[in-house]
Amino acid sequence: MKNLRHNKILELIEEYPIDRQEDLLAKLKTAGFEVTQATVSRDIRQLRLVKAATGDGSYRYTVSSYNNTKEAPSRFETIFRASVLSIDGAGQIVMVKCHSGMASAACEVFDLVTWENVIGTLAGENTFIILMRNEEAASKIIVDLKNYLK
Repeated sequence: MKNLRHNKILELIEEYPIDRQEDLLAKLKTAGFEVTQATVSRDIRQLRLVKAATGDGSYRYTVSSYNNTKEAPSRFETIFRASVLSIDGAGQIVMVKCHSGMASAACEVFDLVTWENVIGTLAGENTFIILMRNEEAASKIIVDLKNYLK
């Protein structure tokens, strides 16, 4: 039953711009799934759903991770592009500014991709930083990441 529900959730968030747990709960009930708010919350966590900004400035649930590396660039690009406003750096630190509330999602998809010379990341509400091994690596990743915004 859980797998059927998870598959239905993935179908629903693909088909509808769902941005609240209550809306997802209602859609699941309409589809014949008798679930509670707690179950929906747990499902969202297990499926690793995040809210991503849409082109019109609203938000919707989307999947934040992937099952295989073939999907990673496409998924990464989609979430990163929808979340990030600008990228800049100082020394070994790269600063990624995001739409309000989206830094965690952008940082999550960034962390799921293998990058050279990344020491670590730290996300806040609308910004995340990337600590690079050296200034040259920081300059290179800034250029690489900016290409995803085009």
